Amino acid sequence: MAKKTKQGLSVGVFQIMSDMENGDPAIIAKCAEDLGFTSYWVPEHTVIPEGSTDLYVGKKPGEPSPDYLFKMPDPLIALARASVTTRTISLGTGVSLIPERNPLLTAKEVASLDHYSGGRVLFGIGGGWNEPECRVMGGDFAHRWTQTTESIAVMKKLWTGEYVEHQGRYYNFPPVICLPRPARRPHPPILLGSVGSPLVFKRTVEWGDGWLPFTADLQSMAHGRAEITRLAKAAGRDPASIDVTLFSPTGYFRTAAELAELAKTGANGGVIWLQGTTEAALIDELKELAAAVF
Repeated sequence: MAKKTKQGLSVGVFQIMSDMENGDPAIIAKCAEDLGFTSYWVPEHTVIPEGSTDLYVGKKPGEPSPDYLFKMPDPLIALARASVTTRTISLGTGVSLIPERNPLLTAKEVASLDHYSGGRVLFGIGGGWNEPECRVMGGDFAHRWTQTTESIAVMKKLWTGEYVEHQGRYYNFPPVICLPRPARRPHPPILLGSVGSPLVFKRTVEWGDGWLPFTADLQSMAHGRAEITRLAKAAGRDPASIDVTLFSPTGYFRTAAELAELAKTGANGGVIWLQGTTEAALIDELKELAAAVF
């Protein structure tokens, strides 16, 4: 059964390499569920153009690019594997790179995963940071959030289970139907990832279900929650209906004390980056984290 911290925070875990060598997601997600974690998350990079990782935000200047960028399995397939061995833990994309995806196919895949898992998908999304990757996958990097906004609008139409059509800047199609519908209605929560753009608050309130910031800065977390609350009230939307979950960088928010500080920002939860590089190490790490945070 999922547990919460003393302050009421939900706690999830993020596995950067959900492959058979570093840790089968079917095993790691099941262990996380058994220990009381609320959610299990995996990342996305489909292809990495040669020489394009120098600007990766997760590495320090002068360091080589981490090899996990080149080796990530498809997130929806990894989460499908995790769904088979689990029953209650939420299954999150952290994050899906929407400009690099066809929205019709993605709508089908997300709906199918949500259907099979009984409504457990958390659809974390982002525009991406790697311009060559975005371009080679068909994205408009300079306007990637404009493209993302339209893509999500397309998916929401398709998730109604009715015949729908669309004529837009990026996507055009005649009346089509996409079934099955997601188990969660009207669709899985759409959580907007962010590495600093202030426009994320406006987008979250306008068409998102939550904010999924990647940061260790609690002041920016508190500011973001306050800004979302302000914009939601102005739009006539209940601020409490918008989730705020911290997606923490590696090494942060791994103790009850750190999570207690996070709770003061108004966040609903946090996701801890697992550091183990073998299945055995990840299982030991999960046990240690559960003892430390719950």
